[in-house]
Amino acid sequence: MSAANTPVAPASPTFAEVEAVRICRELIRIDSSNYGDGTGPGERAAAEYVMTELTNAGYDPVLVESAPGRANVLLRIAGHDRTRPGLVLHGHTDVVPAAASDWKMDPFGGEEMDGLIWGRGAVDMKDMDAMMLAVLADMARTGRKPARDLTVAFFADEEAGGRFGSHWAVENHREYFEGASEAISEVGGFSVELDGRRAYLLQTAEKGLAWLKLVAEGTAQHGSQVTVDNAIARLAGALTRIGAHSWPMEITAPVRSLLDGVADLTGTTWAPQNRASIDALVASLGSTSKFVGATLSTTSNLTQLNAGYKANVVPSEASAVVDMRFLPGREEEAMQTLRELAGEGVRIEPINIDIGLEAPFSGHLVDSMIAAIDAEDPGAKVLPYMLSGGTDNKALSLLGIAGYGFAPLQLPADLDFAGMFHGVDERVPVSSVQFGVRVLDRLLGTC
Repeated sequence: MSAANTPVAPASPTFAEVEAVRICRELIRIDSSNYGDGTGPGERAAAEYVMTELTNAGYDPVLVESAPGRANVLLRIAGHDRTRPGLVLHGHTDVVPAAASDWKMDPFGGEEMDGLIWGRGAVDMKDMDAMMLAVLADMARTGRKPARDLTVAFFADEEAGGRFGSHWAVENHREYFEGASEAISEVGGFSVELDGRRAYLLQTAEKGLAWLKLVAEGTAQHGSQVTVDNAIARLAGALTRIGAHSWPMEITAPVRSLLDGVADLTGTTWAPQNRASIDALVASLGSTSKFVGATLSTTSNLTQLNAGYKANVVPSEASAVVDMRFLPGREEEAMQTLRELAGEGVRIEPINIDIGLEAPFSGHLVDSMIAAIDAEDPGAKVLPYMLSGGTDNKALSLLGIAGYGFAPLQLPADLDFAGMFHGVDERVPVSSVQFGVRVLDRLLGTC
């Protein structure tokens, strides 16, 4: 690590850093698994925990349910300069499910071992929730205000598209977001190591999503008979074509900026027409290449399959689910391509469709995020990137709010950070959470 990229760390953890670790562990112990079909425990318990932390700090949050157990927490805090547009600081309290038998540690134990906090939500995103709560509590304790008006939101249902969370809140509690121009949340602000130097990836864009059900119909009959109208066969043909399809590469503006930055830091060159040079730059990002590599094109992955109910019965219907992530502004052409691949006799039913986003890598907020990183890790480079997944910023964009991913974490070079998202043995270093607290505190005071 170069001397110019040596992090600044306090001699001992601050009040907020200690609180963030405690809160992160306690939040993980609250099972808020979201199965996407309404069968999970919901977010009510986690939301009540958030309410208690904010109330004890002296704030006046509200808890609102979109459905029984699907709870969201909303809060507005007056800033120093109330003439400026406000900022939305948001997180989600739901997590994807975890099978305990697959884990080394109890996924809902919130255990700390070897300097790591283990459990479902450790990086997605109860660590950031904890940072938010700890920083806000410390601001109240010390009598400090954010630089501008702040809307704080803890949403339900992010892991299933936000129907009971951010989208519902935007539709039903618009007043909490009035006057806000920008928002920050996951997945960005984390470090990667490039040629011996740390860089931080600030999320300025995210792909759109389309969860689609493919349905093929045929003639139900005895399995011993000759059939030319088999729903499973028709669906299998569609799935084979979709699975084999190679989506064309397209270098969008955010991806180009990232590749330029990586090339500069690594002393290499690349060309849009040279796929090998692009692949080499992406590979240099280590585990983060899983995120970045998927932003070079639209993607479509087959995720679910259902057909038949008995070995000797040809079913009348067969279905499958496709998870398609399209580049911003490419929804229509992506959908048209998928329809062509599905072919005749296979209808496409939308499960959830949401837009792609792009925000500028410029302006006061971006400058403030870069400065907050630099203050804690002098000389580190901040680069924009596009997220291959999606966040609650999609819902806020419907109100004209530009969304960024900035949950700052300084990470060990050997941690498979991308693999932590929805993965087995999800964990986050204690030191990373403490770093995030310091950066977030600086940001809220200057943004």
